[in-house]
Amino acid sequence: MTATSQQNWTGDPADLLRVSEGFRLSAVDPDSTPGYAGGKKAGQSDLEAGAVQLDELQERLFAQSRLQDDAPAVLLVLQAMDSAGKGGIVRHVVGSVDPQGVSLVAFKKPTPEELAHDFLWRIEKHVPVAGFIGVFDRSHYEDVVIGKVRALADEAEIERRYGAIVDFEKRLTDAGVRVVKVMLHISPDEQKDRLMERLDRPDKHWKYNPGDVDERQLWPAYMDAYQAVFDRTSTPNALWHVIPANAKWYARLAVQALLLDALEGIDPQWPVADFDVEAEKVRLAAT
Repeated sequence: MTATSQQNWTGDPADLLRVSEGFRLSAVDPDSTPGYAGGKKAGQSDLEAGAVQLDELQERLFAQSRLQDDAPAVLLVLQAMDSAGKGGIVRHVVGSVDPQGVSLVAFKKPTPEELAHDFLWRIEKHVPVAGFIGVFDRSHYEDVVIGKVRALADEAEIERRYGAIVDFEKRLTDAGVRVVKVMLHISPDEQKDRLMERLDRPDKHWKYNPGDVDERQLWPAYMDAYQAVFDRTSTPNALWHVIPANAKWYARLAVQALLLDALEGIDPQWPVADFDVEAEKVRLAAT
């Protein structure tokens, strides 16, 4: 279902970007803008219109949970190679809603305490509660992507983790959490340009990590690891979507569309007052 606020889609982004049977990451052109008829200017206009709709839906989701303990939640999982634009998604898409209803976690390298537990231990503590939009900026998928590429776990353990992830996400969706999984797909050349920009600008030096150059040399291995993730963990209840992300405006618009699709599917409703509204008007007027 195409978001009602975004006017220039020629197809449903939830369908166009979905990882389905036979999907190959290598066939996705990072420069493409699947299903979108407009350019950057139209995309910005649609993003602004979508932000208004997203803000209202998020408020309705949050309000509904105030009087309904088992109200749904949404979890946005963001995965990508470095500099692919996850931060821009957080600022320009998620940042358009009331932060009181957002739970954002950026998972870093596990601490010694976290390593002493199963890899999902630290993840489960941050599952969004009813009424919230949760965002995982990197996630449990690091434990099968980096784990596989850097041989931080053997193949048997990686296989176990795929199964554990599928079970974990099934528990989430059974509990009313709508899971939106996104991989922002950029090209090696685009990443190189973005990293070089960080080096050229003193105000961006803090974002540069020399280790990113080492990771670039493992690009094919990372793409293979992501393909394995899609093959093993894109399930009917927790589908993956791969978004071409060389055009930042398109990536932001597409993620917004997926969030709108999830929220429109939930269709949160304003809670009915559990008090006599007319009587309260009389009481308030008398004060």
